[in-house]
Amino acid sequence: MQASAPSSPASIDLDDYDFALPQECIAQQPIAVRDASKLLVVDREAQEPAASLRHSTFNRLSDWLEPNDLLVVNATRVEPARLRGLRDTGGAVEALLLSPLPDADAASPLPVRYRAMLKISGKLRTGIAMCFGPEAGALPAEVISLGERGEVILGFEAGADPYAVGEPPLPPYIRRPDSSEAEEDRERYQTIYARVPGAIAAPTAGLHFSENLFAELEARGIRRTEVVLHVGAGTFRPLDEASLSTGKLHSERFELSPETAAAIAQTREREGRVVAVGTTSARVLEASAKDARLVTAGAGETDIFIRPGSKFGVVDALITNFHQPRSSLLLLVAAFAGREQILSAYNEAIANDYRFYSYGDAMLIL
Repeated sequence: MQASAPSSPASIDLDDYDFALPQECIAQQPIAVRDASKLLVVDREAQEPAASLRHSTFNRLSDWLEPNDLLVVNATRVEPARLRGLRDTGGAVEALLLSPLPDADAASPLPVRYRAMLKISGKLRTGIAMCFGPEAGALPAEVISLGERGEVILGFEAGADPYAVGEPPLPPYIRRPDSSEAEEDRERYQTIYARVPGAIAAPTAGLHFSENLFAELEARGIRRTEVVLHVGAGTFRPLDEASLSTGKLHSERFELSPETAAAIAQTREREGRVVAVGTTSARVLEASAKDARLVTAGAGETDIFIRPGSKFGVVDALITNFHQPRSSLLLLVAAFAGREQILSAYNEAIANDYRFYSYGDAMLIL
């Protein structure tokens, strides 16, 4: 059973989830120490939004959690999915690899194929040839076919590994004009517990955790388990009328193990809270929800769209970064804490120089 959906998803007005964010609030670099970021704590039970807010730091997370609470992290690993190169005409080209496809016929000249988004000058068409990576050992590719919403199928030669010449797929609001500037991102745009390759964007709420912090939390009796959700292309796309009218998002692959389902059941028995680390973990948990605030183990794809009016069946608390206006992620957080409370929290964060988006600071909603 999934988290229940609002009765009228089309009634959501994205203008109600807009806010002005100064450009200087968008974090361009990771903070020097992972767990030193700011933490805004939001109490959902407070009577007044302004009275619900407390300022802290992420390395004091244990101050806000209790023994028997359970952290649920997303163990997806981000692929080096951004490729830079040149067209055969000499123009610059950039690709974002979305996912590999089953190999074509081995007799095909380009049997290795990937779904991708392509940034080039001029009109997209089949047959466009390009090379990615450094000039020495550059990787040739060709547009095999065109898909919907700007997607293409790129073909590579047999045995090719496009990720070998790739970079971290940073979101467009983080600017790295030169690929050499992205070296630090290979480590920092990845959680310390990432283990299952497949994402094209990081589950950013998890970027704040360090080994020292996990050790402190464990010493307090706060346990950890994991799910996997491979963040896909939809994370870069604005919400459209189709999503609002159908109540469905882009599909993303997920896994929830029997061990995680058992850990949640044990947490309920011990009267602890299930704390979702990030909106991605929250989506897996709510997509897998069943009666008695438990979950069903399984794997597959989910297009669950959690938005104001949705009821949460599993998540008791949420750790999350600060999200873009008018986004599905902001709608999920507003569904959990309430629109007025979240917008009040965002205004408080802006007034106190919090850093926003992927490399930004964090929020804990209790």
